[in-house]
Amino acid sequence: MNLDLVLITGMSGSGKSVALHALEDAGYYCVDNLPPELLAPFVALQRQQQTKRVAIAMDVRSGVSLPLVPQQLEGLRREGVALRSLFLDSTTDALLRRFSETRRRHPLSRQEGRTDLPEQQRALTQAIELERELLAELRDGADVIDTSIIRPAQLQSYVKALISAPQSTLTLVFESFAFKRGVPLDADYVFDVRMLPNPHYVPALRPLTARDQPVIDWLREHDDVARMYGDIEQFLEHWLDALAKDHRAYVTVAIGCTGGQHRSVFLVEQLARGFGAKWAALKRHRELDGN
Repeated sequence: MNLDLVLITGMSGSGKSVALHALEDAGYYCVDNLPPELLAPFVALQRQQQTKRVAIAMDVRSGVSLPLVPQQLEGLRREGVALRSLFLDSTTDALLRRFSETRRRHPLSRQEGRTDLPEQQRALTQAIELERELLAELRDGADVIDTSIIRPAQLQSYVKALISAPQSTLTLVFESFAFKRGVPLDADYVFDVRMLPNPHYVPALRPLTARDQPVIDWLREHDDVARMYGDIEQFLEHWLDALAKDHRAYVTVAIGCTGGQHRSVFLVEQLARGFGAKWAALKRHRELDGN
């Protein structure tokens, strides 16, 4: 029996527990902080017991054995395990805020007590940057989800969407966002569409989004919008086969406008529909999904 395995890694404080709970709700047998040395034996046991779906969380607490993981994952793929790897990331500022609010210790920090004092914030920042270095190889090749400014409910829906996507050579994730709230960390490609005609300046369209038909019709009337779609489509069509041959499992294409409500949302909807005929294509709307 084939085993569906999801590996969750990422920065401490980025929401791995939330993601693991989402997978548990979806029917996965979940294990947190499994030592890398036990990964292969654990998977072998689950296959022997005919477990269908397993989710494992690993992070920097695994210490010196962490570098073993990429090679072990490649071995599991060769054995026929259907493996998906998710990496949760956040900006350093977001992680500092979370550790300060919860008064938790970072696993690489030796500082005790409050994390909002200047000298302890410096130590925490250094621990976070060290963690990024240690996890860099695991981040490569995984689907990255930026949890900096999304709510737990959004993260749960993103995780469930990824695991429900059909297994294919390459999964495309199209994500809309607002530049005023920052560029997503999980973006492989970023396209700025702020130069396009803006429905925000049409009073009747301002409170609507590009999920609403009046906004869709208005944007379709503008040649620049169609030209931008064509340029992005041409770029992706030219390079996606090469990315798939390079064994990329996920590619995230982020489309940004000023408010993340109209132009970027429209293009993400159209691109996901267009590329969904050939590739597994998902869509996210960072500024709308949490509403």
